[in-house]
Amino acid sequence: MTNKTLNAFEMAQQQFDRVADLLHLDPPVREFLRWPMREFHFRIPVRMDDGEIRIFQGYRVQHNDARGPNKGGLRFHPSETIDSVRALATWMTWKCAVADIPLGGGKGGVIVDPSTLTIGEKERLVRGWVQQMWKNIGPRQDVPAPDVGTTPQMMGWMMDEYSKLIGEFTPGVITGKPVGGGGSLGRTEATGYGVIYTLREAFNRLGMDPKKSKAAIQGCGNVAQYAAIGFKEILGGSVICVSYWDRDDRKAYTVSKEDGFDPRFIQSITDQYGSVDKEKAVSAGYTIEDADAWLKKDVDVLIPAALEGQINAESVHWISPSVKIIAEGANGPTTPEADKVIREKDIFLIPDFLCNSGGVTVSYFESVQNSGNYYWPKQEVLDKEEQILTKAFTDVYEMAENENVYMRDAAYMVAIDRVVKAMQLRGWI
Repeated sequence: MTNKTLNAFEMAQQQFDRVADLLHLDPPVREFLRWPMREFHFRIPVRMDDGEIRIFQGYRVQHNDARGPNKGGLRFHPSETIDSVRALATWMTWKCAVADIPLGGGKGGVIVDPSTLTIGEKERLVRGWVQQMWKNIGPRQDVPAPDVGTTPQMMGWMMDEYSKLIGEFTPGVITGKPVGGGGSLGRTEATGYGVIYTLREAFNRLGMDPKKSKAAIQGCGNVAQYAAIGFKEILGGSVICVSYWDRDDRKAYTVSKEDGFDPRFIQSITDQYGSVDKEKAVSAGYTIEDADAWLKKDVDVLIPAALEGQINAESVHWISPSVKIIAEGANGPTTPEADKVIREKDIFLIPDFLCNSGGVTVSYFESVQNSGNYYWPKQEVLDKEEQILTKAFTDVYEMAENENVYMRDAAYMVAIDRVVKAMQLRGWI
């Protein structure tokens, strides 16, 4: 369920303000961090396959680069706005800081439904985006990556366009590229598996047995797919449903199977936009339910792994009393109003920019490999990711315990402190 009135950037600022009060941040520092350092708004003309010229609105927001080059995905979505991009860029700053990797926060977007474009039109659009931004991105400046609606192949085209414009092969300008084209092994699984690594730590701290646990997941894109696979194959638990967006019906559904959900089968019948083949699911014994069914299941773990604002002031009351953990695989899936209820219900929350930081962590590894022109085996990548996320979870959990605060507030406290220290060391404040 989407909260139609949600402004993601206002939500990001509310979350920040709450912790800024706890930290007693100086007013100038607070005002500096509440807003992005730089924004780019531009128009991208694209010649469509029928010969018509169509104009697309593009964005790039660079929130804060005190700790290193800006880093963040490029989202293609019909409901993209500058405020959603601002919010995502802000959360990327905190995500990189909480994982303690030397990067800042950025995000880009184009207002478009990518499923309506041909392959050629997508290529011309992403090359057009680079043509507008190439002077303001780069391996030491701002490094885009894939997000909702974009793919590794599109990142490969973007890297190629940038390399042509500056006159030298520069694989580190973009991460999330295809393996063999400067990409890193393990990147596909990274975000979903990162959710699982942090969940494992939560199970340990709460004294819960993951093998006896059930999960319900919202979303059926890359993050949700590998979170589902990891929950079953790494933790030994059971996933009973995922929700998904049906491109044909233009609405969301939940696909469930209470007695034996097979995440790899669902992955095999899901297209690149996260839309499940309903006929194949039903013939395999799965049930198709309404969009919000995932949130009402009697499970131990909820994993929102779709878009922002999905657990809000209304929908938070649908959560079953059986739920012990919410692991935020998506960016900003829980509104501040819902946070209050979650705290009251004493549900353990793994906040988004900790829980889903595996993707940017492995993107950082990709940049390192690009710089050294030396590529690591997949298991080495995943082992390094696991090590970083385990440490990040421990840092946040110990902050929450020591300061007696909510896990989201603790994650912000860790991240903001690291960014402020970097700003001080650089002489900005």
